Amino acid sequence: MKFQLPEAIETFFRVSNSYDSSLLAKCFAEDAILYDEGLAYHGPTAIEADIVKANNNLQVKTDVTNAVGKNGEMVVLATISGNFDGSPVALDYYFTIKDQKITTLKIVLAGK
Repeated sequence: MKFQLPEAIETFFRVSNSYDSSLLAKCFAEDAILYDEGLAYHGPTAIEADIVKANNNLQVKTDVTNAVGKNGEMVVLATISGNFDGSPVALDYYFTIKDQKITTLKIVLAGK
């Protein structure tokens, strides 16, 4: 990766691209929440299941293009590509981290 990211975020993107689900849940705190496509997923197991399903079924690959810390969050801009209509698409990932674990992740279309 081109940017200095907290370890949990770097691991999140690395294992998402390699489809290594064994490490994905370990990136998240027990009370973590993922907001994606209008839905909320609570806890590492639910978050892992959603990400693995989407990434594996659509053969998603993520390319991080920018990252900046802002208002206590790490905002990562990435382009995802895969077997889905509209590929590739730019997304903003809003992360909050506590004790080296992701506590909140909100994924939205870039610039929204």
